[in-house]
Amino acid sequence: MSQIAFLGTGLMGAPMVRRLLAASHDVKVWNRDEAKARALLPDGAHLAQTPAQAVHGAQYIFTMLSDGTAVEDVIFTQNTAQAMGQGAVLIDCSSIAPDIARDHDARLAALEIAYCDCPVSGGVAGATDGTLSLMAGGGAQTISDIAPVMAALGRLTHVGPAGAGQICKLANQQIVAITIGALAEAMVLVQAGGADRAKFRDAIRGGFAESRILDLHGARMVARDFTPGGPSRLQLKDLDAVMGMAQGKGLTLPLSQQIRDEYADFVAQGHAEADHSGLLLYIETLNAAPRANPQDR
Repeated sequence: MSQIAFLGTGLMGAPMVRRLLAASHDVKVWNRDEAKARALLPDGAHLAQTPAQAVHGAQYIFTMLSDGTAVEDVIFTQNTAQAMGQGAVLIDCSSIAPDIARDHDARLAALEIAYCDCPVSGGVAGATDGTLSLMAGGGAQTISDIAPVMAALGRLTHVGPAGAGQICKLANQQIVAITIGALAEAMVLVQAGGADRAKFRDAIRGGFAESRILDLHGARMVARDFTPGGPSRLQLKDLDAVMGMAQGKGLTLPLSQQIRDEYADFVAQGHAEADHSGLLLYIETLNAAPRANPQDR
């Protein structure tokens, strides 16, 4: 049994904590909104009043926070790093910019604390089922050390040095966002043509268009249930980071730019907290105006 601190028990963090508890680890939790951390006590978690209290004596410290600013605040501004024991490992599962991850790695190394940036993919369903894709950046020995603990959460892949996990997560988010956009457009096309969206989704299952997004987000689009698993504001944050990195590398990524702009409009229209599959609503709005039948011209 490992001593674990988990900082950030929101939509993704809470089910990840439950997976760690089910694997018989001892987990101390902290969240800015204490009620979200307190909700895990019936599952066997221990409540900490501060991040520094949570990490005291922990071998492994997980962070699952909204962005790089939040990670910086919790770990460094609140002096949480100084409360970690030498030889501890910080596993940052938040989605943050690669350069911030590399900076955190260097600052923690000076305190003799190992670091791994390990963003995840798979959404709330993957966190609940323990089937997350875990993209780990850091030293080979660090990744080897954390592997037994990460087994409760999903499939761990060492993708490179510190920062590499975040780069892979950004690439993942490119694919996710563009695929959601393609699926939303297909749903609008199908309906305009007089076919049934649910039956369309069923018909193409198992073909070349099969994907986790068709499975989960396609079902959300059919049910029109956009309760957030992944809020659109966070999808936009990741796409902004993609385009920032592309600009820095001199890359032209037209599909990523277009889908980034669509999410920016969608969020600006008041849908920041809608699930990112809710982009369907934006595509529907674009096609809401009556269009003349070409045969009437």
